[in-house]
Amino acid sequence: MVGVCKTFEEGRQALTDVSVRIEKGKFVYLLGPNGAGKTTLFKLLYAAERPTLGELRVNGYEVHRLKMREVPFLRRSLGIVFQDLKLIPRWTVFENVAFALQVLGREKKEIVRKASQALQQVGLEGKGHFPPSQLSAGEQQRAAIARAIVNKPALLLADEPTGNIDLRAAEEIVRLFEEINLQGTTILFATHDEGLPAFLPKDRIVLEQGRIVESTLTAAAAAKLDFAG
Repeated sequence: MVGVCKTFEEGRQALTDVSVRIEKGKFVYLLGPNGAGKTTLFKLLYAAERPTLGELRVNGYEVHRLKMREVPFLRRSLGIVFQDLKLIPRWTVFENVAFALQVLGREKKEIVRKASQALQQVGLEGKGHFPPSQLSAGEQQRAAIARAIVNKPALLLADEPTGNIDLRAAEEIVRLFEEINLQGTTILFATHDEGLPAFLPKDRIVLEQGRIVESTLTAAAAAKLDFAG
């Protein structure tokens, strides 16, 4: 990103002059209190919102110039773990994970294989036939992660993925993201919990009132907000 600003119609300034670059393969915490602008930043990254000012490049796509017909191609290169999970309650866990491949028109054998692999990776093998309501909060979070990684995204966005689970489960989730990162996926992990970076130190960007107030990324890497890859 270079000088990214986001102002909503009612005049509320959500992001102001945000500039940073995240290199391919990085694991970066996006820290800040509720209302700091973390979710707005994520929405810009997957083109649910557009910047009011500035430039934004994600996985080779110039998001600030992206046409609506090009948005699905950007999103295919991303995995997103939403704050409210967005699991479909009437479907099984397996069906929730498999849907991410079905919309891409993948063959049934490939869908079964990849969805099963994703569930195994997050520790939910044997739970695929359950509806989400029969899983614990931590298991539901793992199901959402499985759906996000089933298509092997270049960039994984996680919006407060530990916000509704206990400390032990949160630490297990952070370790799971580290395992995913070690396989080559770039991760941007949004959280208001300062304890997580203390538990598993990684690079960090701190947002307050829509501005970056701290970053451990190198000066060269912080020249512009761009997700390499």
